Amino acid sequence: MLRRGRYPNASDNFKTDKWIQELFDGWFDPCPYNPDWEIDGLEIEWPNMPVFINPPYSNPTPFIQRAIEHPHTVVLLLKHDSSTRWFRLLHEAGAKFLLVSGRLKHQTGAAASFPSLLAVLSKDRHEGEE
Repeated sequence: MLRRGRYPNASDNFKTDKWIQELFDGWFDPCPYNPDWEIDGLEIEWPNMPVFINPPYSNPTPFIQRAIEHPHTVVLLLKHDSSTRWFRLLHEAGAKFLLVSGRLKHQTGAAASFPSLLAVLSKDRHEGEE
């Protein structure tokens, strides 16, 4: 269980836009929308399958580090901010970045105040590693 206060920033708990959810239907989501923060996606086992994550915006780094280690394709929905350490980690891990045209609405009807992207860590990034 997540402890209240671990992600105190109100901007950490937004629903994923439905059109994005539909793209990744059937993928494991360790960080689903949860208004009470009942599940900690970092403390649970991630199954051996593709993963889609809409991590907490205030601190996506722990989810990004876990995603980089996951042996399957992982897609993360993130703020478009190439000035961050976590963006550099993704870039160094070979992620591909897909920019979202327009602003997401997080199922609220109001556009986000920031641009978004999908960071894709493909399964083949681990080929040749021992």
